[in-house]
Order: sequence, then C-alpha cells, then structure tokens
Amino acid sequence: MVRPFPRPGPSLRLAYRELQLASDGDNVARRELGDLTRLPRPWIPTSLRRPQQRLELWSWLEAAAIWINHELVFDPADAIPACWPEHAHLVHELAVLVDQRYRCELALNSSPLEEWHRYALPAFLDRMRHRVGTHCEDGHAGRWPAAARFRTHLDDAHSTQRAAAFNDEAEALQGSISDTPSSPRRLRLIDEETGEIT
Repeated sequence: MVRPFPRPGPSLRLAYRELQLASDGDNVARRELGDLTRLPRPWIPTSLRRPQQRLELWSWLEAAAIWINHELVFDPADAIPACWPEHAHLVHELAVLVDQRYRCELALNSSPLEEWHRYALPAFLDRMRHRVGTHCEDGHAGRWPAAARFRTHLDDAHSTQRAAAFNDEAEALQGSISDTPSSPRRLRLIDEETGEIT
C-alpha cells in the first residue's frame, strides 16, 4: 500500500553522523572532526567533495523524487519532472526537501513529519510548479527560458553599470562616515554597591 522513504547511502549516513557529533558531541569529538565548516552537508550538494558521496546523493535524490511522485502526488502538475537534474533550482531545493524528510525519519515523534507535510512539501511543489510551468513538457525545445535574460545580466554593459552603481554607493557611504563628527566619549561611573550609573 505504501513504500518506505528511501535511505541515504553509507557515506551520506556517515556525513549525517559527523554532523550530529558536530552539533551534539563533546569538544573531543568536535576536535576529531577537524574543520567543522568543511563537513559535508547533504542538503548542499556542492559541499559533497568526494565523488562517492556525490554519486550517493544523486541516487538518493532520484529515489526520493520517484518516492514523492508515487506516494504524495495525485495531480500531474505536482509531479517532479524526470528532467529535474537539468534544473539547478530543483536540484538545490530537492536536496533540502529530502534532507528535511530524512530528519523526520529520525524524529521520536510525528511533529516534524506533520510540519514537513503541511509546510515544506506544499511550498516546494508550489515553487516548482511556478518555476517550471509547462517548459519541461515540450522536451526543453528552447532549453532554458531565462537564458536570454541571464546573458543580458552578464554582458559587459550591464556588468559595468552594476559595478559603477556599487562603487557609487560605497563612496557615498564612505563620505557619510567621514562627514560625521566624532563625538567625544563620555566616561561614566558605576556605583558598585547600588549599580547606579552617573
């Protein structure tokens, strides 16, 4: 009747274990993990620097997309498209959604799962429907609908215009800081018995 939510592979489970130690472990455990800012975070695909972890993530996200489409989608407009890996925004958002759903599996009560069903999943599906629309149904004939606007954003004229605006704003800010007279510091006394400031 229902299928279980897909489990991540062994190297991803290790990443989750290390993150748990970084969050809840003692100082010794944290030191043994090394630089905590470099720990892989499965909800941020680019943080997975080892090829095996990245491959496990792709397999897990694919299994989760299939699971979501089978278990939770009735209206075809809500189905995660088969071409989801071709859409960076879906890759980023699906990784977060799957991470949150996995954490629901680890919870000791149903509250996180209720919130996932009530908030995370519908919000993801709404954003996906809005961003993808019917563009995937035509087989990506035009590839990326926003390609022209993106090229315009990166062209020399617009890049130069933005850089000038950024510099103008920074110079104006610098001018306002140097125009502000520095106020002398006021020394205050604190009565140690009453705590009164004079």
